[in-house]
Amino acid sequence: MLKSVVRAVGTAVRFSSATTSTARALPLGCPTLRSPSPAITRPFTRSLWMLNNNSSGYRPKLFTSKVLCPSVSCGCGGLHTEGDKAFGDFLSDEIKEEKKIQKGKTLPKMSGGWELEMNGTEAKLSRNVSGEKITITFNINNSIPPNFEEEPEQGQQKSAEEEPEIVSTPNFVVEVTKQAAKHSLVFDCHFPEDEMSHGEGEEESDIFAIREVSFQPEGDSEWKETSYTLNTDSLDWALYDHLMDFLADRGVDNTFADELIELSTAVEHQEYIKFLEDLQGFVKCN
Repeated sequence: MLKSVVRAVGTAVRFSSATTSTARALPLGCPTLRSPSPAITRPFTRSLWMLNNNSSGYRPKLFTSKVLCPSVSCGCGGLHTEGDKAFGDFLSDEIKEEKKIQKGKTLPKMSGGWELEMNGTEAKLSRNVSGEKITITFNINNSIPPNFEEEPEQGQQKSAEEEPEIVSTPNFVVEVTKQAAKHSLVFDCHFPEDEMSHGEGEEESDIFAIREVSFQPEGDSEWKETSYTLNTDSLDWALYDHLMDFLADRGVDNTFADELIELSTAVEHQEYIKFLEDLQGFVKCN
């Protein structure tokens, strides 16, 4: 339910005035986001120039290729250029590199008895707890936080160890449904974008945060804007803590959030490789 309510990535910090480009970008109090374990990350290899190891800093001219006549053997009747050939060769190398660092072809398992359903880039996790049904929905599209690392100087190239790691941190919607209730309690959650450091001995913070809470008709796939929606940007902290405890009692806690990041990262990587393969086939008319 409510699959369309999963927003594009757009997170905001509680008491922050910064806004994002999401459809429902709202300020939110955000606990600390911890760095995920190394097992769920991979080197950043998505730069068009990463595989170009020419020390001179020369970059191929992608927009000045000469048009070639369509290949008779292809039969597609489409345009073929020198740039297309270079693009196809680049994609071949990129696919090989991505497959080298892929953790595995099977998706990681979620603990706690969650059942996973996939529909393209959308994932749904569900479980039953003492007569309640808990459903988590998220979409891996736009789930990679932007990289603001400085570009290396001309003639220099970062090593694999220096490249930032790619981690998928999607917004996700939690829906709690009771058997006798006509409405479901729905939480719109996200992973705060900024990370605050904590010293030793400080209390562990939540790595995800609640943006909005609302009652929605059970079974509806659309978030009804006519239903009252509680925004947590100015919410009393005691009430907010109770809402977080409510989720934790139903298995949506830091452990779950860590595993969701791992799962989402694996799904995103699979879809990225598949996209590259489809793109290669389109460019080469395979």
